[in-house]
Amino acid sequence: MLLSYCTNVHPAEDLDGVVDQLVTYAGPVREAAGLDVLGVGLWMPATLAHRLAGSPADRAWLRAVLDERGLQVHTLNAFPYGGFHAEVVKLDVYTPTWAQPERLAYTLECAEVLADLLPDGVAGSISTLPLAWREPWSPAEDEAATRAFAALGAGLRDLRERTGKVVRVAVEPEPGCVLDTVDDVVGWLAARTGPDVPDERRIDPEHVGVCLDTCHLAVSFADRRAGTAATVRRITDAGLRVVKVQASAALHVEDPLDPAARAAVGAFAEKRYIHQVRELSASGDPLAADDLPDALGGALPAAGPWRVHFHVPLHHEPAAPLAATTDVLRDAVVAVLAAPHGDEAHLDVETYTWAVLPEGAATDSLVAGIAAELRWATTHLPTGHESQTTRRTA
Repeated sequence: MLLSYCTNVHPAEDLDGVVDQLVTYAGPVREAAGLDVLGVGLWMPATLAHRLAGSPADRAWLRAVLDERGLQVHTLNAFPYGGFHAEVVKLDVYTPTWAQPERLAYTLECAEVLADLLPDGVAGSISTLPLAWREPWSPAEDEAATRAFAALGAGLRDLRERTGKVVRVAVEPEPGCVLDTVDDVVGWLAARTGPDVPDERRIDPEHVGVCLDTCHLAVSFADRRAGTAATVRRITDAGLRVVKVQASAALHVEDPLDPAARAAVGAFAEKRYIHQVRELSASGDPLAADDLPDALGGALPAAGPWRVHFHVPLHHEPAAPLAATTDVLRDAVVAVLAAPHGDEAHLDVETYTWAVLPEGAATDSLVAGIAAELRWATTHLPTGHESQTTRRTA
């Protein structure tokens, strides 16, 4: 598994800003983590993807900057379309949807850019949103999204023929979205991949698969219900592949009625991002609140444990009575490695929340913190083989 860290933690949205973040952060992170080569999972908004897709000279400059600093790109995050560091993001992160033509155009431009940045012999991956936020979502929109993914597969096959580079898109289930869970994304994709599906609706499983965000996986309580390994097997049993794993951890609140626990988790409520909450009911079915303030305000009964969609630094265990779901991350990586093509999946550390962590939750600088997460990942997560992201040897 090739390891990287996702640059959606940085606010830059133009080429000069992205180059600056590589120089200011990614290069120093590589040095601080003690790595000869560091993978960066680039996030580029639609405006930048459009510019780079149309400019071989700009792509060459970007690759030169990467090469000079010992950085490689094998994966992109194409979930946020733009404005990911706006004062308030919340549900805006889910637009445009896969029913809107802008989403397909953006994703194909990202693929064009990635093909030119990939190291020789390495396949690329791009993570994308699970269609849309769950409402409003109509049968007509679902049909439009189906046809968009069919067109995406055709575009990625054409890219492969023109460039010799393999780029796969990975659909990332997320709580509250049309495709909320792994089961949802598997069911939606698998129903559209068979030989009996008309060409204009058929999704290509060789080029479209699943992104397993382990924070989202934990929030769904997959580990407490079907089990992490069994959940991963559902993907491959359906003839799909795990293209990418976003290494991330959620907040766990064992007793949300405890005043100390409520105060501690309440400190993570903030206005920029949405932080979905799930409660494990006595029946084993999760109960849902769309945001942490809603859960704290009574939208959930607080009779069972909570999981909160807040990406916490991998190396930093929250202070009791809170906990992090790094055990789900570890189990998921082990399960993916045991699956067909598992060692080809990309492993991208995605803690985009450093700027909105509550005071005292982490004391590292951004460079030191990301480097510590990467060291944690190389120590605690199996990768299946020595990758191009390697630790220095004496």
